[in-house]
Amino acid sequence: MSDSNLLKLDIATLSKKLRSKEISPKDIVTPLLKRIDALNPVLNAFITVTAEEALVQAEQAEAEIAAGQYRGPLHGIPVGLKDLIYTKGIKTTMGSAIYKDFIPDADASVVRKLKQAGAIVIGKLNTHEFAYGPTGDISYFGPVRNPYDTSKMTGGSSSGAGAAVASALCFGALGTDTGGSIRIPSSACGIVGMKPTFGRVSKHGVYPLAYTLDHIGPMTRTVQDNAELLGILAGYDPEDPFSVERAGEDFTRYIGEPIRGKVIGIPSTFYYDLIDDEIRAKIDDAINLLRTLGAEIRTVDIPVLSEVSWAQLKTIQSEAYAVHEEHFNSSAEKYHPEVLERLQVSAEAKGYEYVKAQDIRRRAQESFRHVFEDVDVLVTPTLPILPPNIGQKEIRINGQDEPVRASLLRLTGPTNLTGLPSLSVPCGFSKTGLPIGMQFIGRPFDEASLYQFAAAFEKEAAIPALRWEIK
Repeated sequence: MSDSNLLKLDIATLSKKLRSKEISPKDIVTPLLKRIDALNPVLNAFITVTAEEALVQAEQAEAEIAAGQYRGPLHGIPVGLKDLIYTKGIKTTMGSAIYKDFIPDADASVVRKLKQAGAIVIGKLNTHEFAYGPTGDISYFGPVRNPYDTSKMTGGSSSGAGAAVASALCFGALGTDTGGSIRIPSSACGIVGMKPTFGRVSKHGVYPLAYTLDHIGPMTRTVQDNAELLGILAGYDPEDPFSVERAGEDFTRYIGEPIRGKVIGIPSTFYYDLIDDEIRAKIDDAINLLRTLGAEIRTVDIPVLSEVSWAQLKTIQSEAYAVHEEHFNSSAEKYHPEVLERLQVSAEAKGYEYVKAQDIRRRAQESFRHVFEDVDVLVTPTLPILPPNIGQKEIRINGQDEPVRASLLRLTGPTNLTGLPSLSVPCGFSKTGLPIGMQFIGRPFDEASLYQFAAAFEKEAAIPALRWEIK
């Protein structure tokens, strides 16, 4: 098999070839490093490429597999990590001048899990500075560029992860998501991204943005790969005070099962109120396809949604300033001006506003819980707009102007506030060839059902999730 064909494979196919010894981990890592060397100067997806470490890990994985010590579907598979996730002995920058030379002395809990599974860490991925922004073009190391059009944003804050997975610079990646930072770049780059239920995956050893909104999750080319990767990451961790004790489970267990007779809810307001016409058309097509697969489509009301964006904003402002107060007071000049401006505004958040926001959070959780008594999942657009130009601040949607930042966050933020699992999957392309994503939202800890619906759609729609030729 040629190097290019090898790098185009998904994790599930690749792992079978590794287990059968048809190929070796070094057969994958060597051409992958060459592709990163060729394309990263264009896309700027990686901050640090761990070439020497990856080759050592590849040799170790090869020896273990040859000896019959196969660890599972990630054994020998190269993955990338958002550069907020601590890696022992490897630079972890947060996309900031403040941490440009920081080297942690311990791995994050999710990194330990990946290493135990035999995954190969190929490098650290660019991020919007301190993850405090959804555009992906604000970083000490420069903007990440969209593989489908390098003049466009990847979305953020897991910007490097979106670009790297979409352009075959790694086979999967870990991102973080506080207001949409896994799902936004997944939609903008045409890949699969899961924000799990709050507490499902440990945040220990990951630089925080907002304590009660942060999530860690997988970004991959396929739904199957995503479910496999979540299975490795999930689990209780006493080192994370927000971690939830749950029994281990196989997130792939419903993949392949029909969705006939299942009920899909379509929110009557908020999610479809102000969206680009091309996105609306692709989402309508996707809903019709789900209907042809036997699902019942039902309109649902979630009235509290009109208050959720404000509550999300006040929560992230209050918690982000608490995280950054020391650096803000001692090293303000080292922040990117846009991130500094957000922190200055965050410092003005009032205590009573935070309390009101938490009451809205509680009511929103109750409202969603009520809706899920009648439907199995909700379907919405992931983003209301197509990927904007790098540096763009305002955008017009159907004659109405909106800040790009607010627009990118609008449809993903509610499930950060409520903690509900939500999964973005590709559902088509614009006339100009830009990816469009669809979001599945589910009950708490019901990620397996989201994967069932997404896999059924993925199989029938057959939308490519890889950009090989970078222009």
